[in-house]
Amino acid sequence: MSVADIQITEVGHDDHHDDHHDQGFVSKYIFSTDHKTIAKQFLITGIFWAIVGGGLSLIFRLQLGYPDMDLNWLRPIMGDWITAAGKLDTEFYLGLVTMHGTIMVFFVLTAGLSGTFSNFLIPLQIGARDMASGFLNMLSYWFFFLSSVVMFVSLFIETGPASSGWTVYPPLSALPQAMAGSGLGMTLWLISMALFIASTLLGGINYVTTVINLRTEGMTFTRLPLTIWAFFITAVIGILSFPVLLSCALLLIFDRSFGTSFYLSEIFIGGEALPNMGGSPILFQHLFWFLGHPEVYIVILPALGITSEIISTNSRKPIFGYKAMILSMLAIAFLSFIVWAHHMFVSGMNPFLGSIFTLLTLIIAVPSAVKAFNYITTLWRGNIVFTTGMLFSIGLVSFFISGGLTGLFLGNSALDINLHDTYFVVAHFHLVMGSAAFFGLLAGVYHWFPKMFGRMMDEKLGRLHFWLTFIGVYLVFFPLHYIGIAGFPRRYYSFTSFETFSGFADLNTFVTIAAVVTFAAQFIFLFNFFYSIFGGRKAPANPWKSNTLEWTTPRVPQHGNWPGAIPKVYRWAYDYSKPGAPDDFIPQTIPLSHTPESNLPHEGELAKEEGVESPKKEKDKVE
Repeated sequence: MSVADIQITEVGHDDHHDDHHDQGFVSKYIFSTDHKTIAKQFLITGIFWAIVGGGLSLIFRLQLGYPDMDLNWLRPIMGDWITAAGKLDTEFYLGLVTMHGTIMVFFVLTAGLSGTFSNFLIPLQIGARDMASGFLNMLSYWFFFLSSVVMFVSLFIETGPASSGWTVYPPLSALPQAMAGSGLGMTLWLISMALFIASTLLGGINYVTTVINLRTEGMTFTRLPLTIWAFFITAVIGILSFPVLLSCALLLIFDRSFGTSFYLSEIFIGGEALPNMGGSPILFQHLFWFLGHPEVYIVILPALGITSEIISTNSRKPIFGYKAMILSMLAIAFLSFIVWAHHMFVSGMNPFLGSIFTLLTLIIAVPSAVKAFNYITTLWRGNIVFTTGMLFSIGLVSFFISGGLTGLFLGNSALDINLHDTYFVVAHFHLVMGSAAFFGLLAGVYHWFPKMFGRMMDEKLGRLHFWLTFIGVYLVFFPLHYIGIAGFPRRYYSFTSFETFSGFADLNTFVTIAAVVTFAAQFIFLFNFFYSIFGGRKAPANPWKSNTLEWTTPRVPQHGNWPGAIPKVYRWAYDYSKPGAPDDFIPQTIPLSHTPESNLPHEGELAKEEGVESPKKEKDKVE
């Protein structure tokens, strides 16, 4: 008897949510409380911001690769930020860098990734009708949307957007008169981030509550897919760390508008001494990076959870070291809160304190290495199916390893002092966090697109998208390690006035060409994504032959997910390729009694947990 032939009659908890009524367009698609619709809203908004953030990076990349280029052709878009000589305004260059970093870190890789897949997968994979609070879930998106509107408006104001880097260090960010981008643009940045933090906290509280309280019968914590563990831990990190960023921003607002001096002391502007005394910009750095470093894992952990599910499914093997993967994520979550000052080695901190943070930083590499090792071991001798989602997942593992290795250099305070303000850091975090998390986002879209929209994306276009993006990312960021070691400082508008760097002009041009090609490749994805929503091939019920609960719902689940009662769970999510089983996958809803006795080394224990006798005992009774 195959898996498809088994009809599950035992069910979990049930309620009235499968009673449907007609909804208007506004209530169904705009102000929806359905977690699946909200996930799509986060995804579409994240895709928009990815285009904007990537486009901004191309503009300043053109400036770096072709410093003598006439940019008057951009004047219809950028107006007075292109000078009369056809050059990019120097202050607006800093604004582009600031907005690119803010958009990609918060709006794309935090909201676009975690907001999409935490919303979409948590209820489906734990066996819940919806989130614990549909109303708060809806509010979390609309706070994010308002935050997006405010940030987008700041791009078009006369004085320009915030221009003090995505870390908005004072005094540039604390003094409205410091430069053009320190004025209204900085104020809008702070308002936008306050709204964004509210969105993140509403979502995180919902995710944690849902996972703890709404799991279906039989879905113990040791049977949760690693995706849910990753989303759960990420939400906890966000709940604990984002309020610190909010307090950090509030103190900055006080300094800007109410005459306080939390971050300011002995400041001179135009030869005039300001009255501010007693503050310290180092305080801001401590508060910011207390969020800033956990933010790295808020971005990457959901991508790693998605990768765990996709690699196991498409290797047709159980995930290697399930408990080790969970413990490594828990260790990463804990350690992420006590390594923040490795971002501050150049701030003049006490060398002894620096050695403590060096040690802790090197320790956090251990659970990260455990995850990389487990991915490789799962792939080893697997029956690999190279779907597009699988390719992007393997690409993530590649970036996570290659980018993570350079983190060992930067975690050492003696080396970091030389490398910190160079392109070596840019290359490192774009590989290990930016590109890896972005590949996790794309892997998740390709893998769960059939469940989101009931149709399949084109695999040929997907593979073309993968190879162009994968090769392009390495061609962009691998050379930056070398120019960083050579001393190229980051955030500089131009290097033409430095004779020392003239020998690297061709390499900078090469990186710019690679960036343009890589960005252009993303339009293959955009066409594939939006065309497939309406014109893609209809998806089968379980196209990847996966074990998790979302594939037991209808092809396009309605609000409430399951039309009848919610299935009961009997096993973990990674029963692939069991010897003697009729199929190479056994969904979580298949009772233990339907699995050959020889394939269940722990069946007695699991059967006892379910309150039934194992087939072994039943056989003994017959004899």
